[in-house]
Amino acid sequence: MSKLTAGIMTALLMASPILLCAEEPGVVEFREGFDSSFDATRFTTPIPNKNTEVRDGVLWTGGQSGRKYPPMVYLPVQGNEMTISFRYRHLGPGGWIWFFVDGDDRFGSVDHMLRVKLLRQGVQLQVDSHSLDANHPLRQNKRPADPVSKAYRLNEIFPLEKIDLSSNDWHEVKLSFQAEVVTISIDEKTWTKTLKRPAFNAAKRKLLWMQNGGEKGIEIDDILILPNQK
Repeated sequence: MSKLTAGIMTALLMASPILLCAEEPGVVEFREGFDSSFDATRFTTPIPNKNTEVRDGVLWTGGQSGRKYPPMVYLPVQGNEMTISFRYRHLGPGGWIWFFVDGDDRFGSVDHMLRVKLLRQGVQLQVDSHSLDANHPLRQNKRPADPVSKAYRLNEIFPLEKIDLSSNDWHEVKLSFQAEVVTISIDEKTWTKTLKRPAFNAAKRKLLWMQNGGEKGIEIDDILILPNQK
């Protein structure tokens, strides 16, 4: 055996325990009720800011961001098979929330994985997966490849499912990720949808609430992230 071959085999043997021990990231539990113990450092978005603050035991966001998109709130998360839930309500007419789950794009970067568009007249889902194929038919509007992973974002946009969310009552949103399957529900029995896509099996890294609530704003409360039982 040559010294070069022996060196390569030694390197592979030294690396193999690391590869064998690689595991999906464990879910870090998160609970936030925006009470007196609220810790703003757990959010990526600085809170308070000109659009968002904690008041009367809830997270309030209103007004305009002054940029291309409405005000946003970011929350880092960690884990794979998890259940995410939160409550929201509008304080004025019109408006909407886009709730994003971001995660590993399976090519070495982090990007959108799933969008739940909570409109006043219904729910619209969008799955964002990724490919190294620049000519993929679902590639998003010739969007350039991710600078890190070199992958292209794919958009699978579902038809609007009509639900009456026009009232300014509290609504509970729940997403449960188990391997390649996600089950999404609004107020448990009002609306539910189950999807199976390979992208959902990747680690989740960030949650994002994009909120168009006008001057009266939108309130969010009782954010909960828990590991699913296997």
